[in-house]
Amino acid sequence: MKIAFVGKGGSGKTTLSSLFIRHLATAGAPVLAVDADINQHLGPALGLDEAQAAALPAMGERLPLIKDYLRGSNPRIASADTMIKTTPPGEGSRLLRVGEDNPVYDLCARPVELDGDAVRLMVTGPFTDADLGVACYHSKTGAVELFLNHLVDGPDEYVVVDMTAGSDSFASGMFTRFDITFLVAEPTRKGVSVYRQYKEYARDFGVVLKVVGNKVQGQDDLDFLRAEVGDDLLVTVGHSDWVRALEKGRPPRFELLEDVNRRALHRLRTAADATYELRDWERYTRQMVHFHLKNAQSWGNERTGIDLAAQVDSSFVLGESLAAAV
Repeated sequence: MKIAFVGKGGSGKTTLSSLFIRHLATAGAPVLAVDADINQHLGPALGLDEAQAAALPAMGERLPLIKDYLRGSNPRIASADTMIKTTPPGEGSRLLRVGEDNPVYDLCARPVELDGDAVRLMVTGPFTDADLGVACYHSKTGAVELFLNHLVDGPDEYVVVDMTAGSDSFASGMFTRFDITFLVAEPTRKGVSVYRQYKEYARDFGVVLKVVGNKVQGQDDLDFLRAEVGDDLLVTVGHSDWVRALEKGRPPRFELLEDVNRRALHRLRTAADATYELRDWERYTRQMVHFHLKNAQSWGNERTGIDLAAQVDSSFVLGESLAAAV
């Protein structure tokens, strides 16, 4: 299952995604956590100190090596230099699985222990001094998009991605890479404005969108969210002493999380699990190609001097390729 957490800055999306990751890990599920927000907070939310978080290998800095591995023997991709963030897999490309060992994980993933359980954590990496003033954050998150385009996961495996704030994820096709997207919204006008944007932008792409109301303090807050987002409201979360302790750097054992919040996390997993049967590998691959061709038409061919449209293998479907491999 591929699961995204989105929301406006300060909504609590990173905190909730970290709680969901802990919830899955406690249940013994294989979990791959990805921090795709250029403001890197998922590591600390999972209990890493500043030094440990800063030492995580940045996917953006290892993009050439990631490309070289993923292209495999695909005859449509002459070299890693010709790949861009939207380059789709084709015959001969290497695909990734959640629980396997491979050179991409060796380069970019690190285990994080959570009360005796462990998850793999990958991060885009922050801006470096060389990036300031000359690079946009999409040069970093492009590594995550390429990674997700080559990742095949099963119904009992979880890939949880903490996305960029607001509607910035629509600057690429990455918003279509998920079985379900949880939008974290506070019970305020600003809090639900991102929901409206996301709903509008995602309308034609089959995105399953559910709202998690956060910082809900009473019936008035609940009524506000119900009026603004309707049936898309899945669950609400209120004050948590456990989360307050986490934010101070002293998280208790996860088993001490309040029952009401534990039930909310269970609702998220149930909703995510229910979407797997809706997965359409043909549509998933078609959308991948759609955004790659848009890049080729708008800027890619001119900038790279390469016919990026020629990288598309029209007979390739990601799920079928996996079935043939196993």
